[in-house]
Amino acid sequence: MNGWETLLDRPLARVRRRGRFLVMDLREAHRVLSTSERNGGQVDHLRHLVNHQSCEGTGHVERYRAITEGGQQAHHDNVCAELSLPAHDTAVMGTAANMNYAAIAAEQDGSVEVTAVVTGGVQTNAACAGDPATWREDAAGMEKVPATPGTINTILHVNSPLTAGALARSVVMMTEGKSAALQRLAVPSCYSADLATGTGTDQYCLATPLAGPLTLTSASPHVKLGELIGLAVRKATQEAIRWQNGLEASYTRGIFHALGRYGLREATFFDEIAGGLAPADLELLRKNAKSVLYEPLVGAAAHALAAVLDRVRHGTLPQSVARDALVHQAATLASSLAARPDRWSEFRDALQGSATDEPKPLVLAALALGWREKWRSA
Repeated sequence: MNGWETLLDRPLARVRRRGRFLVMDLREAHRVLSTSERNGGQVDHLRHLVNHQSCEGTGHVERYRAITEGGQQAHHDNVCAELSLPAHDTAVMGTAANMNYAAIAAEQDGSVEVTAVVTGGVQTNAACAGDPATWREDAAGMEKVPATPGTINTILHVNSPLTAGALARSVVMMTEGKSAALQRLAVPSCYSADLATGTGTDQYCLATPLAGPLTLTSASPHVKLGELIGLAVRKATQEAIRWQNGLEASYTRGIFHALGRYGLREATFFDEIAGGLAPADLELLRKNAKSVLYEPLVGAAAHALAAVLDRVRHGTLPQSVARDALVHQAATLASSLAARPDRWSEFRDALQGSATDEPKPLVLAALALGWREKWRSA
């Protein structure tokens, strides 16, 4: 244990961290369900669950080749050798996320305790279930599997034995807890206009003891075990993403977070809005961008506009009302930025001509209008 930091110590399991590695040691026989390349699936012999930073997030070509060219089985053995752990008794997960950002959440009800240990990043690989895939596996295999910083790895420990059905249901609750965390943070997919439900490389290890005084039969959200799993995973996932990506709830109020999946990007914003503002107004906006574009009511209007776009795209609202509904929200955006709610009707009328099939021109027009009018004398 030289150099190891103990993060959690329980009668059935211990969590320790050193450098690029995080390990959960199982002190008794457990049933483990995992995505590990070796020893994956459901097994009863594992004693160590490993999460490790296998590479940097971007441009780490040499490390990528070392992992992929030797094969995942060999990489598993190399990781275990570096940790002095028996490869046969170990499950391994890899990620580009930093182990120092690992988050732990424990929830308890009576004698039942659920512990989630999560690392996560969502900036480059967040995806919504059903997004277009970029890889296909066939008889010839897959040419490569990219390693990215967008991975959510979860180690979940339940301190009571579970029936086979409850074990399977626990995976559902764990996944829903992760997706609930992304929903709360309004994390956008990197591959579509949808909100993300996970990432393309998520992994997990779920462990429960083989023996104990109480065998649980249900992990439904209607029973306490399901609640504990969902709550622990949700909390740990949010905390891990907060540290890895600096993404916390208050930050997500910004207009780029709200409308980035509809084309509004910080990198190009000032060039795109320049045509709607006088040079002096544009320069003033540049100098005050953070306070303006993260203003709470501006953020509220931006998220409302994104929600309307979502509902039209998914068929909740008919296409026939889309333009009017978007102009209404754009008028709220402009009047919120201008701090002139009394001029909402005027702003709505002014923005009618900016409504097109693409939302970005309307959003830019609303922001330019609101900023122009904020300091104009009545």
